[in-house]
Amino acid sequence: MKRTKYVEDLRTKSVAELNDELVAAKKELFNLRFQNATNQLDNTSRIKEVRRNIARIQGIIAEKSAE
Repeated sequence: MKRTKYVEDLRTKSVAELNDELVAAKKELFNLRFQNATNQLDNTSRIKEVRRNIARIQGIIAEKSAE
């Protein structure tokens, strides 16, 4: 349920907003990887979640650009 709400929210955004969201997600992934490398990350499953969100955002950007 949570995932579908997130995807619906992404679909309502413009391509520029999606690109901003993509940049923010990539920065978050970088920070999570850095914390993991320095053994400061408690919730390692967050890395997987952010990677999937990045893929979702990229997929929606591709859909919108194909239209």
